[in-house]
Amino acid sequence: MLKGMYMKDLFDLNSDFYSFMFENPGKLMEWQLKMLEATGHLINAEQTYWAGLSKYINDFMIPYMTAVKYITHVEQDRISHAPFADSMKAYTELLELNLGLAGKEIACRITAINNYHLPELNRCFLACLNTVFNSKGEDIFEFIARHAETLESVTYQYHQSIRDIEPEYGFHFERAGYEKTAETDRFELYQVLPNEKKVKVRENGKPVLIIPPYVLGSNVLAFLPGEGKSYVHSFANQGIPTYIRILKDIKTTLAVQVMTGEEDALDTRYFCERVKAKHGKLLTLNGYCQGGFSAVCDLLSGELDGLVDVLITCVSPIDGTRSKGLGKFLRNLPQRFNDLAYGTKTLRNGNQVADGDLMSWVYKMKSLNDEAPIIAFYRDLMMLKNASDGDSREGKKLNVSKTALAINYWLTYERNDLPMAITDMSFKSYNIPITSDGTLPVKLFDRKLNFKRLKEKGIRWLVCYGEKDDLVEKETALAPLDYVDAEVTMFPKGHVAIATSWSLPTTKYGLHKRFENNQRGPVRYHLDMEEEYKG
Repeated sequence: MLKGMYMKDLFDLNSDFYSFMFENPGKLMEWQLKMLEATGHLINAEQTYWAGLSKYINDFMIPYMTAVKYITHVEQDRISHAPFADSMKAYTELLELNLGLAGKEIACRITAINNYHLPELNRCFLACLNTVFNSKGEDIFEFIARHAETLESVTYQYHQSIRDIEPEYGFHFERAGYEKTAETDRFELYQVLPNEKKVKVRENGKPVLIIPPYVLGSNVLAFLPGEGKSYVHSFANQGIPTYIRILKDIKTTLAVQVMTGEEDALDTRYFCERVKAKHGKLLTLNGYCQGGFSAVCDLLSGELDGLVDVLITCVSPIDGTRSKGLGKFLRNLPQRFNDLAYGTKTLRNGNQVADGDLMSWVYKMKSLNDEAPIIAFYRDLMMLKNASDGDSREGKKLNVSKTALAINYWLTYERNDLPMAITDMSFKSYNIPITSDGTLPVKLFDRKLNFKRLKEKGIRWLVCYGEKDDLVEKETALAPLDYVDAEVTMFPKGHVAIATSWSLPTTKYGLHKRFENNQRGPVRYHLDMEEEYKG
């Protein structure tokens, strides 16, 4: 009976709807035109969806194919020398790891798809009702057009906007504001000048030498200078003599391709000597991420004695074995495949380097729940769903922050190959723990590197870490506290927040400020050390 009543109501509704349409021929013509336009939007949306998804998949699969090439090349030699049973055991363990990762990725993929499509399905239903009852709000034709526009934004315009941010992002040493101070076969030293006109460099001030990471590149430390978000300018705009060490292009510089950890230390010493001679003060050595690990190794080698008296490390992986993410991922790999040989690229001149694209892909594999192509595609769809204004075919601009665009530019285009010797140092730090007496798992100049040297030389140390850093976790960055005293500052957010969000001076965690529990940002710490030593 209820079913019969429901069918009668539906029949009456359809009858009223069609009666209204035939009594209003102008409205009927308008609907026909809209339906024709909506059909075009649907066809375009389907093509754009597959084009966009294919791009995300290709970005993931290209380094995967590179990895397969490297593994095949290495295994062609190893499989003939290793016992058959050992090979089968390693391949089985690798298969189990892959199946585990795939299972988690599928679950996260379903979640990502549902998070996007279920709300959209609800909006589609409401749009249908609005259309049928001629109610206010988005009708079905507007819904289809918006959906197609969002897909076009993700597939085409978003990635173009990322490319367009390049002139504002990172260092541009060809412009005013930087002075080349020294050079070696491997590095260039630049002084970063204030970009606030009223600020002048204190020539007799305590200088800081910033060591960028090899993997992330240096540009993230001059994130968006024009927007006030720049780690290096946070120092320079306080009048601090600010210097940054820039690695030369590994593709065209033979000396970089074959660089060793010892050469890193010697070049750093040369730069410190030049800066100290200019300003007459001992330096603060400030390393970001992997640059912090390099700075610690250089100091522990003894090569910087008499040149540096303050150390600052930001989100630096000092003991990678404590990592719950990347470190655990490497430990779960079958021992046979946890080898740098599987990520080694041979250049045309015969030199071997660590493949930067592959290293970036390994991080994606570690974070497959967030970085798998379908998940990343739907994540960007969610972000841009309501971030567009106007028609994309008529010069539409996306309402996406420059910060988001710059971060994606960095993630997409800042992939650098690395010298094998430098990569090997980091590789060991993620596979071999620091000993109980504070000795690192690497050597320089055939010398043991022990934290005791910092105490012996009276070097002050500030360790900064990110509260939600999933690349260099808190435990990895704070490992030195088991062996030596150091001041600690916690910053909210993730791995690059110190160089991006908090490098803006007006934020709560501006680098020149004091925070909760009297914690100090790196710029504040440097300024306080300058005053303390002056007194």
